[in-house]
Amino acid sequence: MFKANCAVCHTVTDQKLTGPGLAGVFDRIQKGSFATKEAWAHAWILNSDKVTASGDAYAKKIKGENGNATMTVFEGQLSDKDVDAIIAFIKTPPPPPGNDKVASGPTDGGEATEEKGGIDPLYLLLAGIVLIAIIIGALRSVRQSLQNTYNRKEGKPETADVTFGQEVKQWISGHRRLVGVFVIIIGFIGMKGCWNACFDIGVYYDWETKKGYKPEQPIKFSHKIHAGDNEIACQYCHNTVEKSRHAGIPSVNVCMNCHKGISKTANEGSEAQIAKIYEAAGFNVKTAQYDAPQNPLKWIKVHNLPDHVYFNHSQHVVVGKQDCAACHGDVKKMTVAEQQAPLTMKWCVECHRKTEVAMEGNPYYDRLHKALKEKYKGQYDVKFTVDKIGGLECAKCHY
Repeated sequence: MFKANCAVCHTVTDQKLTGPGLAGVFDRIQKGSFATKEAWAHAWILNSDKVTASGDAYAKKIKGENGNATMTVFEGQLSDKDVDAIIAFIKTPPPPPGNDKVASGPTDGGEATEEKGGIDPLYLLLAGIVLIAIIIGALRSVRQSLQNTYNRKEGKPETADVTFGQEVKQWISGHRRLVGVFVIIIGFIGMKGCWNACFDIGVYYDWETKKGYKPEQPIKFSHKIHAGDNEIACQYCHNTVEKSRHAGIPSVNVCMNCHKGISKTANEGSEAQIAKIYEAAGFNVKTAQYDAPQNPLKWIKVHNLPDHVYFNHSQHVVVGKQDCAACHGDVKKMTVAEQQAPLTMKWCVECHRKTEVAMEGNPYYDRLHKALKEKYKGQYDVKFTVDKIGGLECAKCHY
C-alpha cells in the first residue's frame, strides 16, 4: 500500500523526493490537539488539507516547508485499517538494501556477477614461467660447475661460459630434424585452431546480419530486472512505439521517474550504475534538485535497419497487433539487450507470408474485412496473411 499510494512522493529514508523523507518522522511530529502522534498522522494521510484548515500549527509548518504542495486526498480511498498499516510500515520500514554480494545472477547494473576466489590463472602461468626460468638457470650453473670440476681433475682446460641463447642455437643446429618435426606439428595445430575459430564465427555472432550483436552500453541496464522481474511494460520506456515509426530511446527523465527515489538496490553494483543516471540528469542527491551539470547518455542502438528500408513500429504494434518479442526476442529474459532476429529481407518476407492479419475487432481493417468476407464467402480455409493484402509489394518498404 505504501508503494502504491505514497512512494511516488516519499521514501522511508531521509531522502527527499517531492515530499520529505519519512525516516524519524514520528520524532518530529507535533500532535497538537490530537491524542497521539499516530492520530495526527492518520488524519494527515487521509486529508492533509482538512488538518491544515483546522488551524493545526504543525500542519501549516510542514506545508510551508514544502512549497505549499497539496497531498493526495486518500479519504474514501483508504480505510482506517489501511492507514494504520501504512503508519506501522513507516515506523518500522524494511532495512535498506545491503552490500552482500550476489553469488550469481544479474545485477541491477545489468550483468551477471559471481563470487570470484583464488588466483587469476594468468598470474599462475607467469609465475610458472619465471619459476622454470630460475630452475633452468640454476641447473645450467650446477652443470657448468660440475663440468669444470671434472675437467680440472682430468687436467683438461675449463669450458668457457656459454649464454643460454648460444646454447639453444647449438642444440638446434645439432637436432635439425627433430626441430623441423616440432615446427610442422605446431604449425598444423595453429592452422587447425584458426580454422575452428573462423568456422564458429556465425555461431556466436553473424557478421552479415548482426545477429547476436550486444554492444556495451554506458549504463549496464538489465531488461530482465526491469521488464521481467518488475514487469514494467515496454511502452512505459519506449513510449513512442504506439504512435510513431520509431520506438524511441527513453530519455533519462523516464529513468528518474523511478530512480529519483531508488538510489540503490540489493544487487551488487547498482548504486554505481544509478549514479550515472543522476549524473546524466544533473540530479543532486543531497539537495534532491536538478542543480548539477548534465552529462547526456550516449546509448548504442542495437537494432539497425539500412537507410533504404522503411519500417513503422506503430503499424506493426497497434494495427498489426504484433508483440515486441516477435522481432526483438524475449527481452524479459535478457540481462544485456541483443539482436536475436536476423532482420533480413528474407526474414521479413517469410513473416509476412505466415502472419495472419489481425482483422477481427480491428477498426483499421473493418472495411477490408467486410469486402474480403464477401469475396471469399463459403471458403472457410482461406487465411488472410499479410502478403495477401500487399505485404510483399516492393514499395511498401522501399520508396
